[in-house]
Amino acid sequence: MILVTGATGLLGSHLLYELISNGESCVALCHSKSKILQVTDLFKFYNPTKADEYLKKITWKEGDLLDIFFLKELFNGITHVYHCAAKVSFFKADFSECMRQNREATANVVNFCLKYKVEKLCYVSSTAAIGNNPKGLTTESDKWEIEDNNSGYSISKFSAEKEVWRGIEEGLSAVIINPCVILGPGNWESGSLSIFKTGKKGLLFYPSGSNATVDARDVAFCMRHLMNSNIQSERFLCVGTNQSFKDLFTNVCSIMKSSIPKYQAPKSIALFFATILEFFSRFSGKKSGLSVETVHSAYKNISYDVSKIKVAVPVKFKTLQETVENVLKARTNQ
Repeated sequence: MILVTGATGLLGSHLLYELISNGESCVALCHSKSKILQVTDLFKFYNPTKADEYLKKITWKEGDLLDIFFLKELFNGITHVYHCAAKVSFFKADFSECMRQNREATANVVNFCLKYKVEKLCYVSSTAAIGNNPKGLTTESDKWEIEDNNSGYSISKFSAEKEVWRGIEEGLSAVIINPCVILGPGNWESGSLSIFKTGKKGLLFYPSGSNATVDARDVAFCMRHLMNSNIQSERFLCVGTNQSFKDLFTNVCSIMKSSIPKYQAPKSIALFFATILEFFSRFSGKKSGLSVETVHSAYKNISYDVSKIKVAVPVKFKTLQETVENVLKARTNQ
């Protein structure tokens, strides 16, 4: 029996569809069953004819990975685990929660995989847990190092990944996947998908940095293939397109037929506004997409080498245009 954590999230919901449409049945963990409707909508978008049939193959469990007593029940009978659940935030005020939901929760997952002799774990880490090669393409062998501008999210994902490596040393069969910014049909109000909400309105400014994006369908495809392979004790970058933020925002806005960014925003000005917004968010409880940590990230230049995963998995990564068009098509069908 397969367990998927973070099953109502962008990646988790796509992974459920990938697994079930390929003949599997799943136990799906979520924090709140109120979000299951989003998964239902996703299944109906990808396959309206078989969606109801597929959805019956999901056994939903509502609970917390930090609850040891709940985990004893959850892991009973589980043979394979896809650990997608994570707290994603680039606000300093959320650092402690990131460590709880990422490192501590992952430590619990690893411990219960060992206790219940789970056959294999696939852990979703992040490019944020890999170092940067300033002289060329970053690979899986580039080690993460402590730097002044490391985000709290980066620290928490690196710490969580260490828990998986610890489990491997204790005999756990596991594979780690490190995706970049994941895009796909989902909630435009938060996370990486807020780029579509912003892009629909049009943009005037862009940061000078670069990063990468990947389609949620491709990440799910790679995860299933890695889990079903003999590969273990390895990690794999999962990246669709390396691009500058200028090119990313320009392409998204062009496809959405909105105004494209024309001016490069100085980092000093971006940091000034981010500092003000983050300060007031502590009192209002409302967080914008801009924080000091996101600004530092937006002005870094980093590109990734995906040759390793292309050897291990028969994946042909989708273009940014294919991804954006899929997102817009899903939005139209809602």
